[in-house]
Amino acid sequence: MFAQLAEGWPVRRALYPGSYVDLSPSTAIESVTYLDTDRRAARFFADPELVEADLGGRRAAGAGATVTFLARDYTQPLPVPTGGFDLLISLFAGPVWDNCRSYLRPGGLLLANTSHGDACLAALDPGLRLVAAVSTRDGRYRMGTTNLDGYLIPKKPAAADPEEIRRSGRGIAYTKSAFAYLFELT
Repeated sequence: MFAQLAEGWPVRRALYPGSYVDLSPSTAIESVTYLDTDRRAARFFADPELVEADLGGRRAAGAGATVTFLARDYTQPLPVPTGGFDLLISLFAGPVWDNCRSYLRPGGLLLANTSHGDACLAALDPGLRLVAAVSTRDGRYRMGTTNLDGYLIPKKPAAADPEEIRRSGRGIAYTKSAFAYLFELT
């Protein structure tokens, strides 16, 4: 998924709140800052041999040059530059967009899924526009950039209430779903 993203969009720096030990972005992206409060993640990232072993031969040329880990709660201010990232990743982590939007550069990208409602909130944000839908089949990812108007249509229009999504911490059902969605900050 990240290889396709890096091939299609100019992504050099990514921020991954709630990453746990998922190093997959570093297989395709030059510099990734990972964030998590889990102690196991902190122990994993503190051991460069474990990180290198996990990345192994999976890296594309130039990818994974910088792997940074911050044992931080992403809902609190972070010691990273405002507007300093090309990509913000929100996969199974919670309200990343609400808390980390300021770290994304203008024209940057948000990759989010509907778990915990982040893609649902992004779909309702007029400052974002959907640029790809990520599907998966047989363990392979595909970034679809056509017919995007068929995605993010709520099965129950009343469910598209940002305050209710935030309160429940859950995504909403769509008439046509994807594994994840890629939004551009306009």
